[in-house]
Amino acid sequence: MQDWLEGGPSWQKGRSALGGGDLDGVLREYGVFHEKGLVRIPEHLSFNEAATLPCAAVTAWHALVEFGGVKSGDTVLTLGTGGVSTFAIQLAKLHGARAIATSSSDEKLAKVRELGADEVINYKATPDWDKQVLRLTDRIGVDHVVEVGGAGTLQRSLNAVRVGGRVCLIGVLAEGSGFDPVRVMMKSVRLQGIFVGSREMFERMNRAIAVNRLRPVIDRTFSFGEARNALGYMAGGSHFGKIVLGF
Repeated sequence: MQDWLEGGPSWQKGRSALGGGDLDGVLREYGVFHEKGLVRIPEHLSFNEAATLPCAAVTAWHALVEFGGVKSGDTVLTLGTGGVSTFAIQLAKLHGARAIATSSSDEKLAKVRELGADEVINYKATPDWDKQVLRLTDRIGVDHVVEVGGAGTLQRSLNAVRVGGRVCLIGVLAEGSGFDPVRVMMKSVRLQGIFVGSREMFERMNRAIAVNRLRPVIDRTFSFGEARNALGYMAGGSHFGKIVLGF
């Protein structure tokens, strides 16, 4: 969001989202932007790696660090292995937290382990993954849930979070119903919608990325002329981390 420089979100700031309605997106060879809408790239990253940061990385940072205040010893639950979730695992480990990750693929879960996840759950083999999360946390629940499923997974996320924990609602990828608001009240859960973040958040995140030499996870890079194929590949859901249009 080109006009969200600091502070909280607003309707006016939301209208400045690239590709969000009022402004064109970035699927183009050249673009001109106001200096206020740009940030410096961490020097150890390539342009392709830096291209993964403005949406997925900032969203994960906003959820865990800005809103969640994640700290050493906390437990973080991530759903799936897309861009936000893989960044969330990296950021959780960067802050000394324990990471529990879910996926429908054992192959992806093996990669998640390599990324630093402490515990993994195959949600196809274990449909009641929320109960498994509770078993892994001595029935206490996790401190933070990075919730990218939406209606189809939110109830289980609320079951898996501890009393007084945080659930960051980021995506709406899974269809479903049955959300029970009583669970939010009885467990004093902080349920927060997260929609990217400000430039100030982005700059704080980039400093952390630079100091820790963190590198984004790129599944596959397509050329600019292969944009249609890249979108098809993303729709297939087989990727792990980010998909990049590079040069």
